[in-house]
Amino acid sequence: MSDHATDGVTGPFLLLHPGDNVLVARANAPEGTEVVLPGGSVRLAQSIPMAHKIARTAISEGGTIRKYGMPIGIATIGITPGAHVHVHNIRSGYTPTIALQDADGRAG
Repeated sequence: MSDHATDGVTGPFLLLHPGDNVLVARANAPEGTEVVLPGGSVRLAQSIPMAHKIARTAISEGGTIRKYGMPIGIATIGITPGAHVHVHNIRSGYTPTIALQDADGRAG
C-alpha cells in the first residue's frame, strides 16, 4: 500500500513536484470528492476533469502558479485550496500578449 504523503498521490490528484502549489487530476474527480491538502481536507465544489489542476494551497491574486516546480502562470484572482485552477483564474506569465484559452476558445 502506498503512503500518499510521500508518493505524491492525493486521491485522484498528483503532486508533480514538491514546490508546486497545484495538484493535477490523474482521473476525472467528481464534485464532492474529498482531497487531503497540506492545510487539511477539502471537498471539491465542482467536478475537475482529468489533467486539470486544483490549488494545493491558497494562491493570492498576482501569485505565481507552479507546476513541475516551474512557474506556469499568474493568478488573476485569489484561489482557495481545492479550487479549480484554469483559464478563468490564471493568465500567462510569459508575455503580456499571450492569452490562455479554454477548449471552447474562450479567453481566460
